[in-house]
Amino acid sequence: MTATALKVADAAAADAASDARAEALKEAEAEARKAAKKKSSKPAGDGWDRFVVDIWITDFNFTEFGVYKHTRNRAKSRQFTTDMDIFGEIIEDGERTGLFGYREEAWKTAQGMDKRLVIKLFTDKLNWRATMDLMIGRSLQQTIGARGLPVMTYSINTDDDQYIIYLERSANKWPLLPEHFSFFIIDSKGQPEFYRLQRDLISLAGDYSLINQRGETVGYLDGKVFSIGGKWKCRIKSGADKRLMTVMKLFGSMMVFNGDCRRHMKRLYKGILAGKIKPEIDGQEAALYMNPRRVR
Repeated sequence: MTATALKVADAAAADAASDARAEALKEAEAEARKAAKKKSSKPAGDGWDRFVVDIWITDFNFTEFGVYKHTRNRAKSRQFTTDMDIFGEIIEDGERTGLFGYREEAWKTAQGMDKRLVIKLFTDKLNWRATMDLMIGRSLQQTIGARGLPVMTYSINTDDDQYIIYLERSANKWPLLPEHFSFFIIDSKGQPEFYRLQRDLISLAGDYSLINQRGETVGYLDGKVFSIGGKWKCRIKSGADKRLMTVMKLFGSMMVFNGDCRRHMKRLYKGILAGKIKPEIDGQEAALYMNPRRVR
């Protein structure tokens, strides 16, 4: 390598290091401001924790703009796949604390049994926190059992839990009456706690109440009517399980896909019934159905 080439390489390396230092300094300053704001702000004192799920109408955003930026996002987390599209954010105490992404090719490009919804929750620095998958096999089983009424099942995998949480739409659904979803969480002592998400009878923007196994309302999702992309103001009882907060965040982000998921399951049901669609299960989903006691 010539002296000139070495100088160019050294200059490029110095520029990269300078950019990295500047970015690290900027992130540190942002964290310091956030910590100071959190320290100075007084708690609401009403017994509720609040956050906002804000869905963007366009993909043209700061997190996705440019091939270079997308490559850097992938480097930050292996969960940030090549087809990952960031579509929304979480706001807590006026600050962005999380981002939502979904696998665009798996949902928009794929067809038939290959079409599946995968939503991922990241921190504002794009560290992975949780994944929500539409379970095609289980959803079809439930839909066939309900004789064509779309019944979706979602699996939720979080970064700090050894259990998978399954969120399911109820098949007990009458026309013009609100839909219900249910799930349960297993605590550190191995005890399950059951929950139900009930849509309000009069709901123009997708309002849901979170009800525990004792019939007590412990959370709300309040949809904003005049929102271009989609916006939900959420609150949950203070001191609740961290995983419960994660489920509520993912559920809020899933709302923009809810109608499309119902229609997708309806089409699959009719296609299989007519013999036009051959049932197949994605390999990643099939792994979730495997017998944990199998010989390895």
